[in-house]
Amino acid sequence: MGRLLAVLVGALAVLAGLTAAPARAETAGTLATPNFKAPYPCGQKWTYSHHSAEVRRALDFVRADGGSTAGTPVLASAAGTATRHYQAGGAGNYVVVDHGGGWKTYYFHLASFSVANGAWVGQGQQIGTTGSTGNSSGAHIHYEQLYNGVGQNIRINGSGLAYPGSYHQAYLTSDNGCGGGSSFMTWGSGVRVRADAYLSSPVVAGLAGPTRVTVVCQKQGDTVNAEGYTNNWWSKLRDQGGFISNIYIDHPAAQLPGVPVC
Repeated sequence: MGRLLAVLVGALAVLAGLTAAPARAETAGTLATPNFKAPYPCGQKWTYSHHSAEVRRALDFVRADGGSTAGTPVLASAAGTATRHYQAGGAGNYVVVDHGGGWKTYYFHLASFSVANGAWVGQGQQIGTTGSTGNSSGAHIHYEQLYNGVGQNIRINGSGLAYPGSYHQAYLTSDNGCGGGSSFMTWGSGVRVRADAYLSSPVVAGLAGPTRVTVVCQKQGDTVNAEGYTNNWWSKLRDQGGFISNIYIDHPAAQLPGVPVC
């Protein structure tokens, strides 16, 4: 009788394992889904649309914050392996990022590539610049999310986006690449932190003296002259919520190395 009970317990354990396995696999698949972010730099506001002629479930993005769409950095919306491609009559220059687990993202019509073919890229890393190569009527980012080769409704930060038929009906402000940042020391006293990279922009904070700051990105703006130096690059400071001229960053390069373009 004891041996019989042991056999029955073992059989039940095997059956339990067989029924539990699919649940574990489903959970693993869910956990493998990347947390996709917008394919353009932190803080930028873009509008997007979808039209019936688009392949799969793509969305097209153009800037809606006054900045130029053409030439804006295109960022990986999640980490993965990037490959470069070209299609003259369609996608033009485009990058595919393989995120693993069956997930890929596509970025069409690039003006240029910013990553080597087959390179690993982190989330928020620049992979190209926005352009209008291939079959395109103007600069924009054609963006897709695919699972096992099938186009999916696009989700950013876990939330599904709308599919409007034209621009300026829906908007998305990016938080891609906002985290972290690079640490630098400033020099000088009474340095003004402005809302944008222009001398006419409102002052939002000040640096009383040399200060360690975290720079999240940089962009070109008004030219500033100080102490015999001239520079039109500005750094966006994470903690002060604004920009200072790169002249006041204690680094010899006009454009800071390793800092993405806003």
